[in-house]
Order: sequence, then structure tokens, then C-alpha cells
Amino acid sequence: MNYQFEQAIEVLQSTPDVLRSMLGGLSEAWVKSNYGPATFSPFDVVGHLIHGERTDWIPRARIILEHGEKRAFDPFDRYAMYEASKGKTIAELLDVFATLREGNIDVLRGMAPTDADLALRGTHPELGTVTLGALLAMWVVHDLNHIAQIAKAMAFQYGEGVGPWRAYASILPK
Repeated sequence: MNYQFEQAIEVLQSTPDVLRSMLGGLSEAWVKSNYGPATFSPFDVVGHLIHGERTDWIPRARIILEHGEKRAFDPFDRYAMYEASKGKTIAELLDVFATLREGNIDVLRGMAPTDADLALRGTHPELGTVTLGALLAMWVVHDLNHIAQIAKAMAFQYGEGVGPWRAYASILPK
């Protein structure tokens, strides 16, 4: 399926509530644990999503709409959340994310991209030519990917504890 505006909004709007349901009120043992070296904890993921709300999806959509391929996107720092989230709680991050996402959905609705807009091209600093439709579709997939990543990090914490049932848990490494 290609990008569909209203279907995309359904997922984008639900993500803050999904994250709050998954993580709100949990102990740091759940939200600060990852699943190995160079992986994100749930806390890291929410911080990463906040950084994306501020610097990725809407700013890049605006670049495509205003400049097309003439201006490349600013590089995205996938690890900026480590510094930006220091000293914060998961509850604070969830609140910030929900507020930013609501504002970005309002901006996206205001853009009301047409089929012609979705075909407009921009320049990603690593991937080269991309379309607005692909960028907006990736925003949805990015949310879903990180929700799965959160579930994986959490499941990993009980990976040894499940004993022989590990064979049935595709979320855990074999």
C-alpha cells in the first residue's frame, strides 16, 4: 500500500497513546533496559521519537515543499536523545512526545498534501532522491518500527526466564 493521508494519521495519532499504555508507570528496570550493545532502551526510543518530531518529519516535508531537490535535508542525529533526555523521567518524555506529535499532526493536516505534492522530490543526505510520499510513509513505519523495538527490549529482559518457551517467542533471539 502506498501512503494514504487518513490512514497515516490513524497511526501517527495513536502512537503517543500506545507508548503511554506500554510504558507509563513502569519501573526504570523496564524503561531503561535494552537488548544488547548499541541498542535503544524504551526510554531511548521515546527520546529519539521526540528528536524526530522536532527535526525530521515536518522540517523535511517543508524542505521538499519549499525547495524540492535543490536543498538537501539537514542530517539527522539518531543519537541526540542521549544528551537531550538526561535527567528526565519517562513520564516527562511521554508528555513532550504527545504534545509535539499533536502539533505536527496539525501542521501535516494544514499542509494537506495532494497527490502531486506526494510525488515531489527532495534530497536525503545519505539516500539521495526521495519523495514527500515516501517520507510521510516512513514516518508511519518509523513509529511502528520503534514500537516493535520497545516490545523487543522489554521481552529481552525475561528472555532467560521463559525457559523452554523461548522456542515459541519469535521476539527473542534464538
